[in-house]
Amino acid sequence: MSRHQGAAPIRSREDFGKAFAVSRETLDRLETYESLLRTWQRTINLVAPSTLDETWGRHFADSAQLLALAPPDARRWLDLGSGAGFPGLVLAVLLAEREEAKVTLIESDSRKAAFLREVARKTGVVVDILCERIEKLPTQAKVVSRETAESGMWDVITARALAPLPRLLDLAAPYFSQDTVGLFLKGREAEAEVAAAQSGWRFSFELHRSLTDKDGQVILVRALQAKTGG
Repeated sequence: MSRHQGAAPIRSREDFGKAFAVSRETLDRLETYESLLRTWQRTINLVAPSTLDETWGRHFADSAQLLALAPPDARRWLDLGSGAGFPGLVLAVLLAEREEAKVTLIESDSRKAAFLREVARKTGVVVDILCERIEKLPTQAKVVSRETAESGMWDVITARALAPLPRLLDLAAPYFSQDTVGLFLKGREAEAEVAAAQSGWRFSFELHRSLTDKDGQVILVRALQAKTGG
């Protein structure tokens, strides 16, 4: 069951609106998103079927909780392995009223990328959607970071259920600067993943208890640097 810490479980549009204090327009966009998710789920496995009736809490609120952990002035967001859009496209919906915010989603599955485009189109949310494997993107750095050329890199990098943290940092590292914040939704093994990642990487981190999953945590990563031999 999804739950917002210190409040009632989030099961509906109304629950989400109370928990995150978003506009009616944002809730309308998320309602459209939920409807499209149900329609596309009939032919594409976007989420675990058992979670479809818990979309507002299990998927939307789970994604939305990252916004409060990001720097308040973050403008350039990169979501790795976006899947059905969690957390990246949900964050793009929440950021839609901030004109300076720019969200890029990377999803290698062409059918899922098509779903993301349809949600973006129907909700009127402006996002960049790159249908490519993350590993191949560093060779296309100019394409990925065209919008970030002035500042150098991304303000926030997000991911959910993509890979264990050591591998996730391998994938994310080409897009990190000293000022980038990584926000990664993880399960009960978050501390063990941090310990494993520290064998190959130097970074500062914070662990935040998930607001929607009693066993979940969010790993916040800063100052990522690869360890060198010797």
